[in-house]
Amino acid sequence: MLLLLLGIVHLVATPHIAALIRHSVSQGAADNLIPPMLLNHILVGLLLIPLGFLTFYAAPHSARWAQVIFRTTALTVATLPLTLLALMGVRYFDAPLFVVGFLLVVAASVTLLLAAFTRPSTTGSTETARN
Repeated sequence: MLLLLLGIVHLVATPHIAALIRHSVSQGAADNLIPPMLLNHILVGLLLIPLGFLTFYAAPHSARWAQVIFRTTALTVATLPLTLLALMGVRYFDAPLFVVGFLLVVAASVTLLLAAFTRPSTTGSTETARN
């Protein structure tokens, strides 16, 4: 669910970032900076929504395919907070939407890692019937 929320926050933040760019740089620079920013934010926001749904769908299943999806997503999301800090530092933490996004990423990381690697691994009834 947190990935779905993060995707929505990402999309909601997009016009605010475009406005920030327009007010911070010249019109010519804004014309060059806004299109790639829009592409990035819209693409990532839209990709987070199905990723969140797929992870939420796979989480309660014990089948191997579900564990692979859930654990791969958990490990990938867990790299995001450290990657953000390493690449961006803390200079953006005075922007409220950045802080909200960062806290959602941290919460998603912790939640996904705990859920993916601490729950008991049980075999589903269809898997047991096949064996």
